[in-house]
Amino acid sequence: MLSYTMIGSNDLSAAGRFYNAILLPLGYEVERWEKQLCYSMPGIEDQENGPGAFHVTTPYDGKPATVGNGTMVAFRAPTHEKVRSLHAEGLRCGGVDEGAPGFRKAYSANFFVGYLRDPDGNKVALLCTSDYEPIRPK
Repeated sequence: MLSYTMIGSNDLSAAGRFYNAILLPLGYEVERWEKQLCYSMPGIEDQENGPGAFHVTTPYDGKPATVGNGTMVAFRAPTHEKVRSLHAEGLRCGGVDEGAPGFRKAYSANFFVGYLRDPDGNKVALLCTSDYEPIRPK
């Protein structure tokens, strides 16, 4: 079982604006430590260690944070509209569009997703696979 995810940032303030905009509406809580933001779901024992905890931190080795090629973090949203609104909020709060919300032919008919880059260039997916939402038109 995945416990937590951690990514690096060179600007925690910018990263905080971006991740607060897309994660707090999904029900995450945030704690700020000296050089780290910890996003977690309420009511989970050992919140900062997961499951589902997400940390944004300045690198411990003191070197600049860099983007992992092929690395992406995905967050599930309950509806297509929530994917759209969080994608727009992420753009408003310093993110860069990496793929507008919608269906992709490469994925299942109910996989609705929007992609962003955070202020440090990390790739983020916002997705919905709800059975209560429409599927990709044939």
